[in-house]
Amino acid sequence: MKKIFIIIPLFLGGFLFSQKKPQKKTVKRTTTLAKFNYHDEFKKISDEIMTNGTAYNNLGELTKGIGPRFSATSGYSKAVEWAEKKFKDIGIEMIWRQEAKAPVWIRGRESLQIKAGNGDWKSIRMLSFGNSEGTGGKDLTGELVLINSTSELNAMSIGQLKDKIVFVNVPMDPKIINTSDSYLITAKSKLISASVIAKTGAKALIIRSLTTANDDVPHAKMIYYELDDKVRIPALSIGVKSADELEKLIKKQKVTAKINMSAESKGETTNPNIIAEIPGKKDSKVIVLGAQLDSWDFGEGAIDDGTGVVQCIEVLRTLKALGFENNHTIRVVLYANSENGGQGREMYAAYVKKKEEKHIFALGTDAGGYSPRGFSLDMSPQRRRLIFPWKEYFLPYGVYDFDQTDAIQDISPLKKLDVPLAELVVDTQRYFDYHHSVEDTFDKVNKRELLLGAVAMTQMIFMIDKNW
Repeated sequence: MKKIFIIIPLFLGGFLFSQKKPQKKTVKRTTTLAKFNYHDEFKKISDEIMTNGTAYNNLGELTKGIGPRFSATSGYSKAVEWAEKKFKDIGIEMIWRQEAKAPVWIRGRESLQIKAGNGDWKSIRMLSFGNSEGTGGKDLTGELVLINSTSELNAMSIGQLKDKIVFVNVPMDPKIINTSDSYLITAKSKLISASVIAKTGAKALIIRSLTTANDDVPHAKMIYYELDDKVRIPALSIGVKSADELEKLIKKQKVTAKINMSAESKGETTNPNIIAEIPGKKDSKVIVLGAQLDSWDFGEGAIDDGTGVVQCIEVLRTLKALGFENNHTIRVVLYANSENGGQGREMYAAYVKKKEEKHIFALGTDAGGYSPRGFSLDMSPQRRRLIFPWKEYFLPYGVYDFDQTDAIQDISPLKKLDVPLAELVVDTQRYFDYHHSVEDTFDKVNKRELLLGAVAMTQMIFMIDKNW
């Protein structure tokens, strides 16, 4: 309770707990103010990262040197070894692995062809959903049926979709300025649920990629089958240009699709989370930063989420370089199996619960290395009010948005343990152009934007450590 009394007067003028002993609180406010000049501390952090930051070079090593790092592959194993070395290189002594379950899923060969009427077969670029059932390497053929709304789906009579291949061409809503919100709204649609579509008797699902790009690059998506699914149908995505052309074609004549996917699941294995920390000088309470180490199997995973990985490493490097005397333990968790299962995040939360570790703050970054704009604060109103007055220190760095309230990345399971969550908010207008596609490559990342994100993260961790 003593620490709370020190913090509240500094930023809220005694808004909370101020009805008792106000004179004593006034004295403590003066003492705290004299300890730090936060504008100066923020500048020290910014100058160090913008001058000596290694995040961009590290990202090049991770994406170009290792490449795809999908769960249960040699690429992921190499990424683990790389991350451990990076932590050691910056002087971190506390590094360990935490094994988490991961599905073994192999994409294999895949193809999609369509035929209008009695015409010739035409190949279309496609990507299987992650963890999708395949066709056993055999051709699966059926008439395409276009459905673009749940009302259309509900209007179908029993048998209308039996043995058909359902095609869903629903774009991300361009009217929603926050592209992350647009993506999530579309991604939650029942229309792109293989389990929902399978219950209609359809034998496969094809969707328009969830992307803001206007090209023909397919973007991957994760599949979730329900436990009671009697049939698990294959599902795949295609690029937006192909999707729009296909819709026009279906409205004119009968179109047949031929799918061949050798994708298969081969049980489970384990992949480790990588954890590194700087022990607290005052207590063992934990401030944790998180990013996903894995990527999809076909791409470099630069913006998703190589940028987050190297930013987390950069936070620890900066704190060490500046000789930061942290009150609490500052920990980084690089999560396993984020793309096709999420077992890494669940394992870490279970570990925290079992060990009864006190986590006072969790910060996630998984939206690409774009210019930082703020922090989404997923926590109690009282905690949010403690952070709001810090805006003045962040404003010179272009960080102003503290109004969002969702932190949905790999730190999210910690919410069940009443841990205050925050997520780095960036300018995401380009993020979904490349998200989950072969276009997610190192050259899409701007060095200065990447480093500015690391600056904002380090500044936030500094404020939490000194004031919570």
